[in-house]
Amino acid sequence: MSHPTSRAERRALARKLDGRTDHRAQSFRRLGIEKDWKKLYWRKNKLHRARQIGKIWPNREWEKLMADAAPLRVLFVCSRNRLRSPTAEAVFNAVAGVEARSAGTARDADWQVTMDDIRWADLIVCMEDKHANRLRADFRQAVSHKRVCVLGIPDDYKFMQEELVALLRKRGMPLIRAQE
Repeated sequence: MSHPTSRAERRALARKLDGRTDHRAQSFRRLGIEKDWKKLYWRKNKLHRARQIGKIWPNREWEKLMADAAPLRVLFVCSRNRLRSPTAEAVFNAVAGVEARSAGTARDADWQVTMDDIRWADLIVCMEDKHANRLRADFRQAVSHKRVCVLGIPDDYKFMQEELVALLRKRGMPLIRAQE
């Protein structure tokens, strides 16, 4: 046996020879598996654990956390894409963590719904039942894998009308928060 060259080696040899045990090393063991305690305090592991238990950590950095995460893509659909869905697009594009588009189901819509729009969307929000039925009829395969929700907002409002904005926030925000 050679003589230890460093102080750490001398200490280890002294513990071994004295019959002393390293209580600190034993306390870190659990079920025979040694934990790497440094890894518990890495930011990504803290965020992962916070998400597992349903907490937002840290609260003051929620906006940063949502900006780093992939945004929720929401497609708003109405008939002619002139009043309701463009209003919804403007309202929900201002929400952190949400990316919105709008389209219409009618042939004379300003922007008619395409297959690319449906593939892009994580959530499809229709203003009335007839829009959801039209999507299911025209894009049966693509829509079958997407969540389609109906807000039940009639075509009685103008673009960015205060009542429409309030109704969109009241009925749309729970859908978006549930999807995140």
